[in-house]
Amino acid sequence: MSQTTVDAVADPRMTGARARPPIGSTGPLGWVRANLFGSWWSTAVTLLLGYVILRVVVTFFLWGVVNAVWTVPYSPQGIANTAACQNAKGIGACWAIISDKYRLILLGRYPYDQQWRPAICVLLFIGLYGVSAMRRFWRKELALIWIGTLVLVGVLMWGGVLGMPMVAEDQWGGLPITLMLATLGLACAFPLSVLVALGRRSTNLPAIKMLCVLYVELIRGVPLVAVLFMANVMFPLFMPQGVNIDKLLRIQVAIILFTGAYLAEVVRGGLQSLPKGQAEAADALGLSYWKKTAFVVLPQALRLVIPPLVNTFIGSFKDTSLVLIIGLFDLLTMGKVALSDAPWQSFSTEVYLMLAVIYFVFCFAMSKYSRGLERELARAHRR
Repeated sequence: MSQTTVDAVADPRMTGARARPPIGSTGPLGWVRANLFGSWWSTAVTLLLGYVILRVVVTFFLWGVVNAVWTVPYSPQGIANTAACQNAKGIGACWAIISDKYRLILLGRYPYDQQWRPAICVLLFIGLYGVSAMRRFWRKELALIWIGTLVLVGVLMWGGVLGMPMVAEDQWGGLPITLMLATLGLACAFPLSVLVALGRRSTNLPAIKMLCVLYVELIRGVPLVAVLFMANVMFPLFMPQGVNIDKLLRIQVAIILFTGAYLAEVVRGGLQSLPKGQAEAADALGLSYWKKTAFVVLPQALRLVIPPLVNTFIGSFKDTSLVLIIGLFDLLTMGKVALSDAPWQSFSTEVYLMLAVIYFVFCFAMSKYSRGLERELARAHRR
């Protein structure tokens, strides 16, 4: 073997082979070194934050698991003996309140022997969200699925048919009310927002444009609390004598109108950001206004505003907790009702942690899905 061949084998650059990067410069270890320990300042901050996070995790684990009280004894009268929780206060969590009050918090004051009905409604809502998230179901039949599911939810909640006793709305509460207000509010507000956004951009119908502008600016100029008060207190005063619209329906309409105004501005932003060439190309093909809007302009505009749309959805879902001010017992309100029981009044941290987890699961699921949908549509657009 010649000296040149030996040198080529020893030095991969002479044979055109790519030299391997140093061990630890790629992969997870390389990312950690580059982003967390790239300099002395980055290393110091990483170690400090790591220490703080470790302390928090260990403290929470000791409080929430190791030293926690999971069950308490009950008297023959069914009154909880919270002495064990009182002794562990400040040292361990009292999860016994969750096991004692979870049905009240989640399902409200619905009759105990009929609580399977709102529980099924919660599962129906979750299943409806899952089906709607799958793109293969994005067809006309999806509207029928929505209508059928909502009708079934109404039948289960009200009852009065199929041998189910009638349950008045005053006994509803908890998670079903929250999901109902949020789902119907967003489902009805979204098409309303599209129509309002198109009306506000109209140039041939100045009266429609003025009404849309007035609606958006009026609703966005007042807080949701004021809109709920108007729907609950003022609206019945304008109705004819003897006509009384259900309180839940009034609040649902108020949420739809409020959410629709905010979504309309988001949709209008997407329409304005779309290049004019798209609409001009549709006009050149001879498409009518509605076909151009439905098949060319609107799909591209909505794809551009997925993040703010989902942000508005998440905000609307959380804003349903404001209905407590007009006497509807949503999920958050039922948590407060559970804490009104004398033996459990000093254990609010555990209840609010449970409520925070529930809200976080639904909001994080919406956020996660929107990011995935945005990436998927972006790949399809690049093709």
